[in-house]
Amino acid sequence: MGPMRPALADLLDLQPHPEGGWYRQTWVSPATVSLTDGRVRATATLIHFLLPAGASSAWHRVASDEVWLAHTGTVTLELGGDGAQPAAEGMAEPVLLGLDLAAGQVAQAVVPAHVWQRTVPGPADALVSCLVSPGFDFEDFQLVGASGGEKGVQGGGEGGAEDGGEDEVQRAPAGPEDLPVDPSEPVNPA
Repeated sequence: MGPMRPALADLLDLQPHPEGGWYRQTWVSPATVSLTDGRVRATATLIHFLLPAGASSAWHRVASDEVWLAHTGTVTLELGGDGAQPAAEGMAEPVLLGLDLAAGQVAQAVVPAHVWQRTVPGPADALVSCLVSPGFDFEDFQLVGASGGEKGVQGGGEGGAEDGGEDEVQRAPAGPEDLPVDPSEPVNPA
């Protein structure tokens, strides 16, 4: 049996991400670019990414620049350098992504290509978008395994069910304290 899907993940039709959290690709640029090594990628891709309270994402890196955009909640993003392994515990550069700018949070953060990144658990759900350029492909994604070594995570497009590896996801009921969320309405003030 798979993980319990949070109510917001259900509303946004998000699936479990290999690094942790929940995601769905929401846009792929129709324009493509040929990279110097011969790979062809969309010029950019965009996802919703949800980290439920207490959840985190594992150390990983992408072969493209990634822009994180805050929508609701706060994410502590740690940058672990571009070496063969992420920075040692306590040596990563923290970036606090959120909408409380007066408290030092940033509404956008850029993770350069090939830089290790992870998120650490937060006290509340956080919804962000991640824009990757050149566009994301799981062939360009590396995840640090439980043993500390790198492993490539490969799949087509968005990964998940189309790769045949996804367990059925249970839906978490929204409690009486949860307000209904309309995904067509913006969650941050204009």
